[in-house]
Amino acid sequence: MEIESGSYQNTVKKESWRTVLTLAYQSLGVVYGDLSTSPLYVYKSTFAEDIHHSETNEEIFGVLSFIFWTITLVPLLKYVFIVLRADDNGEGGTFALYSLLCRHARVNSLPSCQLADEQLIEYKTDSIGLSSLPQSGFAASLKSTLEKHRVLQKFLLVLALIGTCMVIGDGVLTPAISVFSAVSGVELSMAKEHHKYIELPAACIILIGLFALQHYGTHKVGFLFAPVILLWLMCISAIGVYNIFHWNPHVYQALSPYYMFKFLKKTQSRGFKSLGGILLCITGSEAMFADLGHFSQLSIKIAFTSLVYPSLILAYMGQAAYLSQHHVIESDYNIGFYVSVPEKLRWPVLVIAILAAVVGSQAIITGTFSIIKQCSALGCFPKVKIVHTSSKIHGQIYIPEINWILMILCLAVTIGFRDTKRLGNASGLAVITVMLVTTCLMSLVIVLCWHKSVFFAIAFVVFFGTIESLYFSASLIKFFEGAWVPIALSFCFLLAMCTWHYGTLKRYEFDVQNKVSVHWLLSLGQTLGIARVRGIGLIHTELVSGVPAIFSHFVTNLPAFHQVLVFLCVKSVPVPHVRPEERFLVGRIGPKQFRMYRCIVRYGYRDVHKDDIEFEGDLVCSIGEFIRSEAATAATTLETNGEDDDDDRMAVVGTCSTYMQGIEDHYESDLDDPDKPGTSEIRSPKPKKKKSKIKKKVRFVVPETPKIEKETREELMELSEAREGGVAYIMGNVYMKASQGSGLIKRLAINVGYEFLRRNTRGPRTALTSPHASTLEVGMIYHV
Repeated sequence: MEIESGSYQNTVKKESWRTVLTLAYQSLGVVYGDLSTSPLYVYKSTFAEDIHHSETNEEIFGVLSFIFWTITLVPLLKYVFIVLRADDNGEGGTFALYSLLCRHARVNSLPSCQLADEQLIEYKTDSIGLSSLPQSGFAASLKSTLEKHRVLQKFLLVLALIGTCMVIGDGVLTPAISVFSAVSGVELSMAKEHHKYIELPAACIILIGLFALQHYGTHKVGFLFAPVILLWLMCISAIGVYNIFHWNPHVYQALSPYYMFKFLKKTQSRGFKSLGGILLCITGSEAMFADLGHFSQLSIKIAFTSLVYPSLILAYMGQAAYLSQHHVIESDYNIGFYVSVPEKLRWPVLVIAILAAVVGSQAIITGTFSIIKQCSALGCFPKVKIVHTSSKIHGQIYIPEINWILMILCLAVTIGFRDTKRLGNASGLAVITVMLVTTCLMSLVIVLCWHKSVFFAIAFVVFFGTIESLYFSASLIKFFEGAWVPIALSFCFLLAMCTWHYGTLKRYEFDVQNKVSVHWLLSLGQTLGIARVRGIGLIHTELVSGVPAIFSHFVTNLPAFHQVLVFLCVKSVPVPHVRPEERFLVGRIGPKQFRMYRCIVRYGYRDVHKDDIEFEGDLVCSIGEFIRSEAATAATTLETNGEDDDDDRMAVVGTCSTYMQGIEDHYESDLDDPDKPGTSEIRSPKPKKKKSKIKKKVRFVVPETPKIEKETREELMELSEAREGGVAYIMGNVYMKASQGSGLIKRLAINVGYEFLRRNTRGPRTALTSPHASTLEVGMIYHV
């Protein structure tokens, strides 16, 4: 996969208007699918029970005024003009805001952070170039307060996780309400007693098909997404224009805020409750920020302001114009979207609506996969299997376990509720909670990252927080009418995330407290007191210094190890991407003749982990380049950790693709010349009568140059021979138990919650994608 180049596509997005317009067109299918399908259910949910459509039209005009100003203030003003500027090196979403705060205020929840991480290019880069400005007095005091008080740091993390959990809840509810509302168009074409037997089964079949096809990825049908949404937007805007001129050309007067006042004055508490339905007009707005990493700010702004925004306004105005001239209640579904569609166009519009609902659902499902991957990278979600469904489009992933959980939950709420009213109540609460979390985090970003005045941050929170709190309270009132679903789902996911994060921290603390000093390791002598066998031993550890307890546990019971030892730490840093030239931190443990190294591999929370063969090649190349550069000159970047002095000096080394000269790792096809000799070769095993694939062999090449000293050449050749002998992955399989005397909550969290998640999720191999045949797990019991 073109991982390294794909990670930095954001830097190319500002080249030409053709590129920007192409991205704007493509964003229609990915970003605006959910927002564009909201006209299917907004009016129907609003007029479900709380208010009634009277002949004075005060209700319908008031609702239209609320819809217009809500779309104008929240998606247009808040997201397009303000929030989109708070990107984290091109990435958006709740975790992007949290990542910005982690870097500017040192509130990182990751325990393995180092000073060297702050030297990363993207760590120091600020999207609007204000990182070098001095902080104001209030910003400095706020930063100091956050850094001193662990309670505030935990609160900030929980706040980000609440927003994340609500996004997952939205991933359950949005497909349900979108597909169900689209399919409900059949109700106008058949008798009332018949359509209920068609509506629910059809919605369930579409949902099952949607989730069942996820593992194929969206790249095969993704080119259809933008045309479908474009056709849908043109369709609803054209129908809206027709209804405006045919039924009520003066409906534009309802855009005045005065009609909101008249609406609330007449309906009072019933009108306030109906705001939970009006809220659905901005579902999907958060996707503009969350999917920023796939596009650019300008392309998303152009698509929304030039097409999506006017199309939605015309669609809602057209529905209001039609309903303002139709007051006779002929059936229970007279306020739905399809009522305002001309009768001859209903079946074509129904087909387009179903396709648009599927596209919108696909976008939120993919977004759910992406945010769970980010949580897992930052240690807040159990390890899951991540499948990259496209080798060209960065970020398109599939998580099997989450996919089937979402499908079961989505079918459960669809079958359980069977109407758009309760589905709308549930979806609305999830959407507005995410927006409130974004508003809170944005206020901190304005002060700490943008270095703006505190009054600007307060004005932002008060203005948008008041609007969103109004809708939040209106949705919360309907707790027993469906709004309990996102709360229950979020509570379950939040409990799992907090338990996993707590257990991860306790495990790391145990590793730090029980690590073996390097001096003890060196006291064993050159052979370490054990037999050295051919090959490379990769000891996977979470520690960035010292020797992990699993190593001493292993050599105590089996006194033999490989001729080259590498203590490998694969960790995530609070940036979206780590550049290839900064991927590896390599250092030496002990004298040269010990052949022991420490390698820290750094990934961003949106980076793609490479497969085992490519990873091994990069790892061995980085160690070889470190040996060569160490002999030639001093290390480029040094990090000194006072505990182990010279043993923890680390040099920044890039991947093979970043070397202009020096150590190389050649990938060749076995079909080219299988008998060609090389300094070191590793062949993949021959498959048994399966599809013939081009097999790779890796040649680790030591450059023929007299500048390399004899001792250095011998070390490089020994590394080459060890690579030829094979690579073994040694990692700990830890069983955690709460220590004696622990409280009830801690025992429940560790003995029950964490252990349940550990046993039923992916093991430590997931972080390395190590091959089964080369993996050895060392079991240990941690009493924390």
